[in-house]
Amino acid sequence: MTPPDTAVLRVAGRPVGRYVTRPELPPRLAPRPYLHPVTTLAGTAVTELSPADHIHHLGVGVAVPDVEGSNFWGGRTYVRDQGPTELDNHGAQRHTTFQLRDPDGFVEELRWVASGAELLRERRTVAATELTRFAWALDFTFSLTNVTSGPLSIGSPATNGRPGAAYGGFFWRARKEASAPEVFTVDREGEDAIHGTVAPWVALTGSTWTLIFAGATEQTRRDPWFVRATEYPGVGSSLAVDARLPIPPGETAVRRIVTVVADGRISRLEAASLVRKAVSP
Repeated sequence: MTPPDTAVLRVAGRPVGRYVTRPELPPRLAPRPYLHPVTTLAGTAVTELSPADHIHHLGVGVAVPDVEGSNFWGGRTYVRDQGPTELDNHGAQRHTTFQLRDPDGFVEELRWVASGAELLRERRTVAATELTRFAWALDFTFSLTNVTSGPLSIGSPATNGRPGAAYGGFFWRARKEASAPEVFTVDREGEDAIHGTVAPWVALTGSTWTLIFAGATEQTRRDPWFVRATEYPGVGSSLAVDARLPIPPGETAVRRIVTVVADGRISRLEAASLVRKAVSP
């Protein structure tokens, strides 16, 4: 029986993801719900939880390093003209309820709280769909509403003065192996060529698995990709790159990312085909 604080995603009857809503984590890790482990249909794990290199990386979820000065990413905070700094400014994403909970997905309400105050309210919709005998898709939408009485904005280390570090938003910490995964998109390959650029999809290929990340709305497709392969394997969709993302009182920012999870090493042609099948209009 599934514990009340978790949800198990299933595709064709097979478990492919475990969602933890109330993790017991120290404040410094910015406690938040996450998916881990996520697996291929053959059972290969493609996520990591609190790895030694970045213990605040928690599988798959939404993590933002700067929400009006509060850290919902975990770890140190990048301070302009000072660098990564230990601050007592960590927030937490608190699960409120499942509005819907089925074997292939759920709709969840969350509260983003820091220093005793609620800054954002989130609706998160997650669905798992079978694509082929070797691939399935994780459809992940999050809507962040400013519930404060004043203006609020989302930033990143990049907007705070650290070039190339525009992480924050949807983030997938992938499985680390002996060799770094290959990274490619429609017309480019390699971490350096793709990191910080806009592309319809980005593929991360390990020894026996492939992850293909695609923006599924026009707004999401305008967000550049945050890509890491050499230091550690991870891909995110950046909310704040050149400037902070403002969310006025009562307004909502919405993003939708669909990730194809496949067994085997997928080619560029196969990746494009799977993305077309996964991202419905």
